[in-house]
Order: sequence, then C-alpha cells, then structure tokens
Amino acid sequence: MVTVPSSCPTVPLSNGRNIPILGLGTSHVGGYSHEAVHCALQECGIRHIDTAKRYGCEEALGKAVVDSGVPREELWLTTKLWPGDYGYQSTKQACRDSCARLGVDYLDLYLMHWPDCMVPGVSSREVRSETWRALEELYDEGSCSFRVYINENLSLCLIYLQVEFHPFQQPLELVEYCRKENIVFEGYCPLAKGQALTHPSVMELAQKYGRSTSQICIRWSIQHGVVTIPKSTKPERVHENCQVFGFSLDDSDMAALSLLHDGRHVSWDPTHVE
Repeated sequence: MVTVPSSCPTVPLSNGRNIPILGLGTSHVGGYSHEAVHCALQECGIRHIDTAKRYGCEEALGKAVVDSGVPREELWLTTKLWPGDYGYQSTKQACRDSCARLGVDYLDLYLMHWPDCMVPGVSSREVRSETWRALEELYDEGSCSFRVYINENLSLCLIYLQVEFHPFQQPLELVEYCRKENIVFEGYCPLAKGQALTHPSVMELAQKYGRSTSQICIRWSIQHGVVTIPKSTKPERVHENCQVFGFSLDDSDMAALSLLHDGRHVSWDPTHVE
C-alpha cells in the first residue's frame, strides 16, 4: 500500500485504495527532469508520479525512483496506454513493456491515454471494448491496481477519470457526476500551461494570501477535491508547487476563481471523439 507524508491528504477509491491528492506530472518534449523527480521524492515528500509511454521517459523515471531510495511500496506510479497500443493483445504487451521500462512489477494506475483509438478501418468503440477486456484481465492478474475506460457507460466501468481541469476549464458537471458515481476525478494542466499564472484575479489572490500564483491555482484545484498533478522540470518550482497544505482559500475566493471559466482547452479537446 502507498504511504505518504501526513501533510499530503489522500483520496479513497472504491476498490479500497487511496491515492495522494497531489502528485508530480511529467510530459513529452522536455517535460521530464531527473532533478525535479529527485527533489519531489526526497525533499518534498511527494509519493505520486504521473507519466506515460507517450512521454518517452518511463525508463528514466524508473532510474530516478531507484536513485531516490524511496521504497516501491511507498509510491503511487501512474502510466498510460498509448492509442497505438489499443487492442486486446497489444494492451497486455504494452503494460508489460511499461512495467519493464519503469523497473517495477506492477502499476498503481494504468490509464487509457485518449478515447480516440486511431486504428484505421475499425470503430473506436470496438477497439475500446477489446482494450477494456485486456485491462480487466490485467487488473485481475495484479499487473495494475485499477484502470480507467472512457466510454458510453461511465458509471458502469469507471473508478477513476483524468481530465483537463484549471480555472479556465471547469467541467464541474462532470466532477459532480463522478462524485455521485463514486469515481475519483483527477485534473491535469492545473496551471493551464502557465496561462492562469498571469490572470489578474489569480495575481490578486496571490498577493492577498502571500502565495505564488501557481500555489493559488493548485490549492483551488485541491479544494475542489480534485487529484492534482502539476508539472515542472525545475526543482525550485516543484518545492513551490508542494507548499499548498498550509493555507486554504476562502469560499468567496474559490467562487471568484470559478468565474474564470471560459471553456478553453490548453491540451487536447476530447469533445468530438466518438
């Protein structure tokens, strides 16, 4: 089981496990740093790391985890299945390959990276169904603790969902739906890829609370009960992003940030995926 510092709350899952509400995200194209991971694990007490095959850093991340000296059982490791690997047999092999690159025997969370399966001549629904069957078997085999599948019957097959979530993109109806259905909601891009950091309302609250704008955004997300995975390759930013449990935003300030929603996506937009 994952254990985390008492300063970082966890969110319970319907399968009895608990995921740290704050983690460190990674990404492709310069979105990984050994120093940042080492800082997060050794100096900041972070125990939740999010990556993906797509990012090309699983092997490097595995080495960073070993170098940190943090025992595997204390960590929550998430990686993702790339659409090019969707399908029954390829999903199973991709999971084994990710475990090998990370140097682990199991994953704490294995996500389908994107609902569009990108397989020519085959419907996405059919490919997702085959992929889901493989994920269920991997789960039963103990290769991963649980999994996510985005399809037409969310309440029947999900216990976890990862979606873009920041002051400009607030799918609050989906957040509420997940709460009702006992699905844990995780938000990525909590800083809107930096776009939220210079907004006047965020800057005003940073001044009010004596905090950075990134801390305001992360705290706002966490206070919504959203599992949050800010990304940074700079150790000093990792330190900054982790200092979000010593204060809370007033209800009026939470409401003020909620008014910033304008529907923009800073990452992929899944709206039209069938």
